[in-house]
Amino acid sequence: MQTLKTHAVHGGTLRYLRHDSTATGTPMTLSVFVPPGEGPFPVLIWLSGLTCTEDNFTTKAGAYRAAAEHGVIIVAPDTSPRGEGVADDDAYDLGQGAGFYVDATEAPWAPHFRMETYVTEELIALIDAEFPTTGMRGLSGHSMGGHGALTLALRHPDLFRSVSAFAPIASPTRCGWGEKAFTAYLGPDRDAWAGHDAALLIEAGAARGRFDDILIDQGDADGFLVDQLKPERLQAAADAAGQRLTLRMQPGYDHSYFFMASFIADHVAFHAARLKA
Repeated sequence: MQTLKTHAVHGGTLRYLRHDSTATGTPMTLSVFVPPGEGPFPVLIWLSGLTCTEDNFTTKAGAYRAAAEHGVIIVAPDTSPRGEGVADDDAYDLGQGAGFYVDATEAPWAPHFRMETYVTEELIALIDAEFPTTGMRGLSGHSMGGHGALTLALRHPDLFRSVSAFAPIASPTRCGWGEKAFTAYLGPDRDAWAGHDAALLIEAGAARGRFDDILIDQGDADGFLVDQLKPERLQAAADAAGQRLTLRMQPGYDHSYFFMASFIADHVAFHAARLKA
């Protein structure tokens, strides 16, 4: 991986990196924070939301003080493949910047939009090869990235020991953002969508016996709460499956990174406790 720039922060080191991805067939960018000390350290992978790059979380979330205190590496990849020859759309909720963390099966998206494989296979292997990791890792994310964190953890529980999310798209098969993206990336067969819907996966028991708790923070002043996010579907699915899920409705908070910056330390501590157990 090529180091683009390096910063010292909270006694640790933050690197912006780029590499040629075999999963997406494009260059991919990411940031990696390594806490002070020799390690090895557990890893928290953060997945960002619609329109974001690796820079949004890195510069806005304020996560690195907590990561330094708890001794956790934080990895923040870009949200999709990008570049000349990569399919795109004029809308903000489809195409570049809107990968939805699935492997697309439909044209023109299939050649490059393979974000599930990128995160669960290529990215993990690169981080474990290049940094002092313990092999223990968790997933977190925001909005579209919250959807990605939940579904990838539930689909690949052998890879992840902990999972949390901020304002996740809880049930993309039942909201406008998800229906649009899944139709484009996965085709019209709704049965193919179900395996990428966190609420449906939890209801089917995908988390049972694998995650002792799932932490969700949601602002009650979020403009997308009712039409797109629907966190109550996660709670209902967890109740039906007998799965512990902590849904914290935070009064007055919206969908912005001000919300995440207010509670990110709780999430880092939540993951550290499980990744070091």
